[in-house]
Amino acid sequence: MTMVELNNVSKNYRSVKAMDGVSFKIPSGVVFALLGENGAGKTTTIKTMLGLEAPSSGSIRVVGMDPRKEAIAIRRAIGYVPDAPKLYDWMKVDEIAWFAGGFYPDGYVQEFERLAGEFELPMHVKIKTLSKGGKAKVALALAMSHRPELLILDEPTSGLDTLVRRKFLESMVDVASEGRTVFLSSHQIPEVERVADYVAIMNEGQIRVCEKLDVLKAEIEQWVVTLENPNLRLPPCDSFLLTHEGIGQRRQQLTVRTPDPNALWALRDMEGVLQVDVHTPSLEEIFIAYLKSGKREQPRSNSDAKPKSVSVDEEATS
Repeated sequence: MTMVELNNVSKNYRSVKAMDGVSFKIPSGVVFALLGENGAGKTTTIKTMLGLEAPSSGSIRVVGMDPRKEAIAIRRAIGYVPDAPKLYDWMKVDEIAWFAGGFYPDGYVQEFERLAGEFELPMHVKIKTLSKGGKAKVALALAMSHRPELLILDEPTSGLDTLVRRKFLESMVDVASEGRTVFLSSHQIPEVERVADYVAIMNEGQIRVCEKLDVLKAEIEQWVVTLENPNLRLPPCDSFLLTHEGIGQRRQQLTVRTPDPNALWALRDMEGVLQVDVHTPSLEEIFIAYLKSGKREQPRSNSDAKPKSVSVDEEATS
């Protein structure tokens, strides 16, 4: 089942284009991470998915529903934690659990209490006395206690201490293993790398690339070239080049995706090239490379002859 599908969605605020032709699909049972710097368009994307903002153009389906027509039904069906959750802070933790439980089937409060124990939340204190991290834990527990099929989290680990943050992110893998879907919007890239199945990199309102994480890491390489002469010009490789930058007088670094298999050997055999070292980049390095390159990958077809996709299709999960 496709849990989320955006097709060529744009959102304009007067002269600002917060979303520019955004397209992606998210299957069930995965952790999907939308990565981008502040202002990239991540929160606007989430708001259009929830029906909190109407897109200027394009179409959206979330858990099989159109947020422009069924926004309330979508928000009842999913779990959502915004980057700055608003809580009734005059309530105690156990009181807000009972209050929220009135909107959901039996078992909500018991699941909240279980999660509160994992998060080490005090149940009988007022929310306004909690730290920012404590309030974030309350919001997370509220969103997760009805065990939604889709959990949407906007910067969910903000304010959490290191150990709780790690434990929470690992629990998202358990959620996905149950066949449910987690959508994480974050700029904490090293943390996301540990748990994400798919990543989409967003910049200036556009999806630069959307792909299975292990595919990206298998297809992208960094070539560190040591030169005898710092003025030596390397041969062009624009068809697979993401970035090309100097790292000292005699060394240059190329970040490439699915390169021509003969290109590396040709580079190593080139006169004036002393050494070429090949590395697998981290997700953070891949993220930076796409932002620097400005490239926006084209939609992928099932045909190998067509360009690469900014969509995650269900076939890729099988």
